[in-house]
Amino acid sequence: MVGTDVDKAVDCLNEGLLVAIPTETVYGLAANAFDANAVTGIYKAKNRPQFNPLIIHTNSIERLLNWGLQLPEKMLLLAKHFSPGPITFVIPKSDTIPDIVTAGTHAVAVRIPDHPLTLELLAKIDYPLAAPSANPSGFVSPTNAWHVHEQMGDKVAYILNGGVSRVGVESTIISFLNDTPKLLRYGGISIEQIRSVIGEVEDIPAHSGEQILTDNPVAPGQLARHYATKHQLIHGDPKKYFQYFASDRIAIIAFSSIYAEIPARLQKVLSPERNLDAAAQQLFAVMREIDTWDIDVILAEKFPDEGLGRAINDRLKRASLKD
Repeated sequence: MVGTDVDKAVDCLNEGLLVAIPTETVYGLAANAFDANAVTGIYKAKNRPQFNPLIIHTNSIERLLNWGLQLPEKMLLLAKHFSPGPITFVIPKSDTIPDIVTAGTHAVAVRIPDHPLTLELLAKIDYPLAAPSANPSGFVSPTNAWHVHEQMGDKVAYILNGGVSRVGVESTIISFLNDTPKLLRYGGISIEQIRSVIGEVEDIPAHSGEQILTDNPVAPGQLARHYATKHQLIHGDPKKYFQYFASDRIAIIAFSSIYAEIPARLQKVLSPERNLDAAAQQLFAVMREIDTWDIDVILAEKFPDEGLGRAINDRLKRASLKD
């Protein structure tokens, strides 16, 4: 069922059921984070490996303190500037957080989402929500309620419809487990914005310019293979691959360019004005649409390596990796 009834969503969560919730980044598949059985339902519904931890969502910093979490000073500074918003903090867990949420690790990922319906919902419950993206594990994340309905409808008790996600890619993840804060995933808040508030932050290694990829994550969003399309996706300079495919069997995801060699109907330009925020907001919806086309390959440009361009490149890179 899809609707805007927050009380209906609360009732479902209180019963240990799964609810899809809107956020400014993507839609999440939510359950009571204090209910291990409900959280197990998330893993089953998504076919998500249980070694991949979850983010917990709440509506205030004070509630994190009430749940026994120790909040580093620099995390609090960032939260003051960017929460509610697309940023997730990895901090030492407390005994109140079930091990299934953190995949047995010593850390927990927390954030305050910036969406009025979900903030209203969170204010009406006395527990945080564990909520990864509301899609089968490894596939393209949903940015509206109907994306969720298409892929997860029979596994979710209620889909809270909050319109199209404003940011369109997942949150930035920053770890406070060591003395120097460390970026774990590019997302809706840039490293430049973070450094402007707290100073030194360890970036993802500059020699690769990409996400640290692992099969043993300490936080969500670190698995190498993710955001998969059914069609092969290649990330880089599209022109390098034109010779290998028929021009009418190629789809292109571009920032602002048009390629004369490829039919216009097979090209998706995310921002003719070269606005990275606008491009990120459309990315997952465009990937979903192109994946329904009768083509052989998706060629995706590399976006500018700045701001949300880093997050876009991260998602496209991982979509391009083969199992």
